[in-house]
Amino acid sequence: MARYELLNNITHKDLRVVTRFGREFGDDIGMVAAFPTEFAELQREYPIFFRREQGSGEWQAIALLGFDAKENLFLQGERWNATYLPGAIAKGPFLIGFQEQRIDGELRREPVVHVDMEHPRIDPTGAGEAVFLPQGGNSAYLDHISTVLRGIRDGVDAGGAMYAALDELELIQPLSLEIQLDEAHRVSLAGLHGIDRERLAALDPESLHRLHRAGYLEGVYLVLASLHNLRRLMAEKQRRLRQAADAQ
Repeated sequence: MARYELLNNITHKDLRVVTRFGREFGDDIGMVAAFPTEFAELQREYPIFFRREQGSGEWQAIALLGFDAKENLFLQGERWNATYLPGAIAKGPFLIGFQEQRIDGELRREPVVHVDMEHPRIDPTGAGEAVFLPQGGNSAYLDHISTVLRGIRDGVDAGGAMYAALDELELIQPLSLEIQLDEAHRVSLAGLHGIDRERLAALDPESLHRLHRAGYLEGVYLVLASLHNLRRLMAEKQRRLRQAADAQ
């Protein structure tokens, strides 16, 4: 069970975090949350889709990592075989929380960093990446994490409005993905949605301009462009299937 604490350089002065990858850290997942603030980076290596969140029914963008729930085709031993690491993975045990602070006599909810002390990346051996410097300042690693968390926070805010606008124009539509990997292996991806190219092409100029003015049109085209990365996932899956067959 998660145990969140407000991060500070006194209580957590010796905190260290494992930054390598592996199943033991929960990296064996088939998809991960994606945010509009990182679409430009993600679309170079990952297929981006949409799905509805269970419970809330709200749209969430995801980056596809594999063809099964516990399959991450980017995970190779302790390496993540991609140039860009999705923010939801890069943040490790950290997350943004909010704390009421009085600033200039006014009470405000300010974002603050929390850490999950039960996260498997928390390193009790002292061999991981230091969060704070010996003098108490932020390490370069923590500065990077703060940048990642800001991107996620901004992405959550931007994503809600963007997906609602796309949904209103009926641009998010269900996909039926049947992928034949070889003669013996076929996979079906259910529950995923994508941008409907025909509906996008048929939009009236006013709707297109509205999407462009809001900054959403670029994201739409980035999502569409990302789909060519399915070939990369297929190639890696086929390689692993051949490898498994040769080992028998």
